[in-house]
Amino acid sequence: MPRVGFVLKVKASLIEEYRRRHREVWPEMLAALGEAGWHNYSLFMSDDGLLFGYFETPVSFDAARAAMDATDVNARWQAEMSSFFEIPPGAHPDQMMVPLEEVFHLD
Repeated sequence: MPRVGFVLKVKASLIEEYRRRHREVWPEMLAALGEAGWHNYSLFMSDDGLLFGYFETPVSFDAARAAMDATDVNARWQAEMSSFFEIPPGAHPDQMMVPLEEVFHLD
């Protein structure tokens, strides 16, 4: 199954609120992620807000992201979360995810 890693940057002033929001992810968002093929999805964040995300998907990254783009819950979640990130105004965080090249994996 393809593995996807990406990085984003959370604004320093919003790190604690970002952590809190992710302790309370909406059940319909969790369901949509699973239905769209986002499995073993994890987020890791350093104290300065550098965020590393990882997930596995049976489809390509573009297909998995497109499946989420097609859901209403993703549009609502992205609208709520966009202010947390160091991204251009009006951008949605999921559109700023650029997959990292996997250079090693221990099976």
